[in-house]
Amino acid sequence: MTDERHPFAELGLDASLVEAVERAGYTEPTQIQKEAIPAVLAGRDVLGMAQTGTGKTAAFTLPMVQRLSLLPHSQAPRGLVVTPTRELAQQIGRAVTTYGASSSIESVVIHGGTPLGPEREELKFGCDVLVATPGRLLDHVKRGNVSLAKIQVLILDEADRMLDMGFIDDVKEIVAATPSSRQTLLFSATMPNGVTWLAHELMTDPVEVRIGFESAAEGIRQVLHPVDWSRKHELLHHLLGEWPDSQVLVFTRTRDTATYLSDFLKGRDVSVAGLHGGKHQDQRDKALERFRDGSVRVLVATNVAARGLDIRGIRHVVNFDVPEDPRDYVHRVGRTARGDDTGDAVSLMASSDWVEIRAIERLLGIHIERRAVPGFEPEVEPPPPEEEPTTEDRPASALRRGIRRRG
Repeated sequence: MTDERHPFAELGLDASLVEAVERAGYTEPTQIQKEAIPAVLAGRDVLGMAQTGTGKTAAFTLPMVQRLSLLPHSQAPRGLVVTPTRELAQQIGRAVTTYGASSSIESVVIHGGTPLGPEREELKFGCDVLVATPGRLLDHVKRGNVSLAKIQVLILDEADRMLDMGFIDDVKEIVAATPSSRQTLLFSATMPNGVTWLAHELMTDPVEVRIGFESAAEGIRQVLHPVDWSRKHELLHHLLGEWPDSQVLVFTRTRDTATYLSDFLKGRDVSVAGLHGGKHQDQRDKALERFRDGSVRVLVATNVAARGLDIRGIRHVVNFDVPEDPRDYVHRVGRTARGDDTGDAVSLMASSDWVEIRAIERLLGIHIERRAVPGFEPEVEPPPPEEEPTTEDRPASALRRGIRRRG
């Protein structure tokens, strides 16, 4: 029997969920879990702002499962999680299954890239929790395969990413199909103006939980390696040789670069897989599974893998291409140093990347160490860092925009 003084029990979770958490290997709640779980259990709307790797999936999944297990069952879903990518939807679905194992909670995951037919058959049987990407969910709603009229808990995860991907109109349409009496939870790693507006429109006096807003996790060691653009691939291969026992996640801007880089590394006997939007869903699933189980050591990915994926054990994240949007940098480097772990975030900085690097430093309010690798020094030296970076250009926080904290 689980001791009621267990740290997760003190947050208000019942014994079955505490046992599920223990089986998953967690003993201490993270800060966002400490602040969000009691508020969700109390029925409050919650605006959660936290960088990746802080445990926010459990922060909304655990209390949602508990709340729904206490309410009358219905054929139509009562909990809805909307998230931007297929991979993240699958991950959240696994979390619901794990934490709801001791209850009667049933979940269904639907997303693009798979046939509609099997999903339609699953929805016919009904479910308590529906996890979905926006476009696929609307498709089923319009076909009459699922009703959102009984939704009691609505969760919008990675709201900033959904905004970036152009899902804002879909999200509005989905919300309009749910009851106004629902509880709404909105989680976002960054708070651009569009997300702030969305929170205003959808939420009632939300509790604001703000953890490490617009920053990289404390356990991430960040460094910039200046290098000529034409030698980035050689430098990456050199660095991989310096980390022989480490799992490495490499980010590129485009699928063409990801494909080229994967082929280059394979040609040098590096165990590597690629992940990008040009691959079929089963190929993407296989690449992720091989990376998770250690069958491949290096995963080369576009931003499709930057958000939400919880892959434990990644020691190094490499920005082969520096992201154009500085907020994407926060999400990318957040793939390492998950939870209490530490890790390294390495960015290969060509002369064409200087503007983006300065934008990242302004967002984070820090100078990232510049360290040339012997033998790969660039022909053109990078400019010195700006004067002390400021955070004045950060997106305004929800609090300054008028969303009130509890108490």
